[in-house]
Amino acid sequence: MELIAYLGHENALTTSQNTITQKVLSGVRITDEECLWLYENGSLGYLGMLAHHIRTARHGKRTYFNRNFHLEPTNVCIYDCAFCSYSRKIKKRSDGWEYEFDEIMDMVKAYDDQPVTEVHIVGGVLPQYDLEFYERLFSAIKAHRPDLHVKALTPVEFHYIFKKAKVSYQEGMERLIAAGLNSIPGGGAEIFDEEVRDKIAGGKVSSKGWLDLHQVAHELGLRTNATMLYGHIETFAHRVDHMRRLRELQDLTGGFQTFIPLKFRNQNNELSHLPEVSVIEDLRNYAIGRIYLDNFDHIKAYWPMIGRHTAQIALSYGVDDVDGTIDDTTKIYTMAGSEEQNPALSTDQLVDLIESAGYQAIERGTLYEEIKVFA
Repeated sequence: MELIAYLGHENALTTSQNTITQKVLSGVRITDEECLWLYENGSLGYLGMLAHHIRTARHGKRTYFNRNFHLEPTNVCIYDCAFCSYSRKIKKRSDGWEYEFDEIMDMVKAYDDQPVTEVHIVGGVLPQYDLEFYERLFSAIKAHRPDLHVKALTPVEFHYIFKKAKVSYQEGMERLIAAGLNSIPGGGAEIFDEEVRDKIAGGKVSSKGWLDLHQVAHELGLRTNATMLYGHIETFAHRVDHMRRLRELQDLTGGFQTFIPLKFRNQNNELSHLPEVSVIEDLRNYAIGRIYLDNFDHIKAYWPMIGRHTAQIALSYGVDDVDGTIDDTTKIYTMAGSEEQNPALSTDQLVDLIESAGYQAIERGTLYEEIKVFA
């Protein structure tokens, strides 16, 4: 209704605003040029109204979360990404951690008496965490707790372990699915522009490799998520290019579930000289993602990264998912200076976070099956 009321003052709209607004109201896809115009010219209020209109049309006030925990086998890595505060180089591996198989399984078993539905597994890249290791790990998790959804690894990890095993993306993915892999979280996308990617994440899987791995996963029946790291050395045009490549693959496969913008945090990494973007820019970015990615069902605000309060506000800027309980099991963003230094929320706290912002909490499974609808 706010957007329709806004249209009552069409004489206050620019030609570009009017065109984009009419497309949003009609459910028509905006172009790359229009998306760039929104980045360069769209006010927070205007973008919020467009995004909230789309969010409300799709989901009403329904807002999703799940009960999950993370496993991070290691933070030691052969790659040296400029933006990363989490990983430790092999020559400084004594500063990091490298868990053994039994230690990781003990972490899984620690949740035996808790109603979690998902384990999220990502970490650094090291030779010992190879294809056989993850086949064994996924199989052991499923044997121990068959109902636990295994959401695991990024194309950065897949590319390395498949290359090391001398198997194709197809064969490697088939083997991991057979072992128990259920979906892919979507990390490692960073930014797809090849020049920027080489500067901030040179040496690891290419943009094409990231997209190819997700396409293979989709064609094998897996659902996956997609991320975009923003707020570093990229331009607005690079963000549009990144989302365009995601939108094109989604047109082809329909396998993506959720788009997750990830904010660059500047502590303890090689890009610490860069200032972080403002909360206003965070909200603008969520809103534009919701407007542009018309073929993505969900937009997620990862609350451990941006903080609980900003996650609440983001629900009015196109976001309909706030991730999960986490239970203080990830250090990826705390080590980079995020607001949440001990990221853990109980189910009651997550429900309160959502409801106090004026929305309805829905506990979901990883594939967005509804587990519990809160009144």
